[in-house]
Amino acid sequence: MEENKMETTEKIESSNGKTENKKKQKKEVKFESMKELTPSQIVAELDKYIIGQDNAKKSVAIALRNRWRRKNIKDQLREEIMPNNIIMIGPTGVGKTEIARRLAKLSHAPFVKVEASKFTEVGYVGRDVESIIRELTDLGVTMVKTERSAEVQKRAEYLAEERILDILLPPVKRKNEDAAQAQLGFNTVQAETEKEDNFKTRERFREMLQKGQMDDRNIEVDITGDGMPIMQVMGPIGLDDMGINLQELFGNVMPKKMKKRKMTVAEARVVLTQEEANKLIDMDAVIKEAITRVQEFGIVFIDEIDKIAGGGSKGQGPDVSREGVQRDLLPIVEGSNVTTKYGMVKTDHVLFIASGAFHVAKPSDLIPELQGRFPIRVELNSLTEDDFVKILTQPQNALLKQYSALLKSEGIDIEFDNEGILEIAKIAAEVNEQVENIGARRLHTILTTLLEDILFDAPDKIKEKKIKITEEFVQKMLKDIVKDRDLSRYIL
Repeated sequence: MEENKMETTEKIESSNGKTENKKKQKKEVKFESMKELTPSQIVAELDKYIIGQDNAKKSVAIALRNRWRRKNIKDQLREEIMPNNIIMIGPTGVGKTEIARRLAKLSHAPFVKVEASKFTEVGYVGRDVESIIRELTDLGVTMVKTERSAEVQKRAEYLAEERILDILLPPVKRKNEDAAQAQLGFNTVQAETEKEDNFKTRERFREMLQKGQMDDRNIEVDITGDGMPIMQVMGPIGLDDMGINLQELFGNVMPKKMKKRKMTVAEARVVLTQEEANKLIDMDAVIKEAITRVQEFGIVFIDEIDKIAGGGSKGQGPDVSREGVQRDLLPIVEGSNVTTKYGMVKTDHVLFIASGAFHVAKPSDLIPELQGRFPIRVELNSLTEDDFVKILTQPQNALLKQYSALLKSEGIDIEFDNEGILEIAKIAAEVNEQVENIGARRLHTILTTLLEDILFDAPDKIKEKKIKITEEFVQKMLKDIVKDRDLSRYIL
């Protein structure tokens, strides 16, 4: 019976191994195919989510394709080819951040967005610019770890199931115990019968467990606890900013503790699967892959870079958070080594995309050295009424589709007719001109105000299962607010 059980286990493990290999191959193929997208294909993918801004899409598509081209250069020239960093110039809400975020998803690359105004010159209270790369590395490690977890998921689920069965039903006796019993004169036939019965019971429990029939049963589980308490250092620079991880430093000195927790079988399955997956993952390989991915494919999006540009009136004294931050950013952008808790990370080939409205300052107000590190400048256009109509309807994540899905969950079908959509776009463009131009974000505020009563009353007051949003409905709900400029300033 023991041999049968071992054979069954080996078959499950081998099948899990095949599944993991297939998943791994599939994941790798997907990653390669993403990198091999041509510039026109990249633009086509961006068009699914972002309306207009063709020049910006073209520039980022070329930058992404150049990474793939550089990767295929075999000689020493490969290390000399630096990325062409980009500055996007345009008002808020026109798609600057969305272009960078979608680009990172397409390339399957670690991506971090930071606001330049959050950083201050070294020596003053505020974030250190090197923390950008540490955050990017953390994201890279999390990304690779998630991929590895998916690869070992089946195996981890099987091991978690075994641990739950061990709690529900103690494991069968070992062979050495049987030998000792035989020497003492115990009935080995009876022992074998008990062992066979235990095995059958265990398999019956396994079947019930897989069908979810025991999910509500409470059990006591031993899980790994943190041996080190969380420590916070009070001051302008935290331990993470210095690239120090106390838990790793003292992990060997203070071993991990096991703690008992009562939970349902369903909860235990999730917790134990995660724990077993962590055991199966080789973290050294994960960190190595993550650092490589950050160095070769990492993307940093620096927003509000115009806030740290010059352009302030002279005679007001030195500004410690402008030119100082630019000079601190310079070595990171041009290429340097940054110490992280995972090791040294080189920033030579990280792609930096900066953006800013540049209403007051100009790109030429940046220090010359930093300007030289952003050779490509792209100007994004303000959104028109026609653009708003397209934004409402065309993208895969269009706002009207989102609100339709939300109300569908309440059993209500909402339909926007063409005249209603045109009226919403017209009001958005009008309010942007009169109050302040916040681009496509204005559509969020207008739709929230427009549908506020419907969203509030949907669960218990609205009996109609089909609602049509017409031009008259939009005018009725928003006309007074749009006319009253002071009111629209606060509401829209």
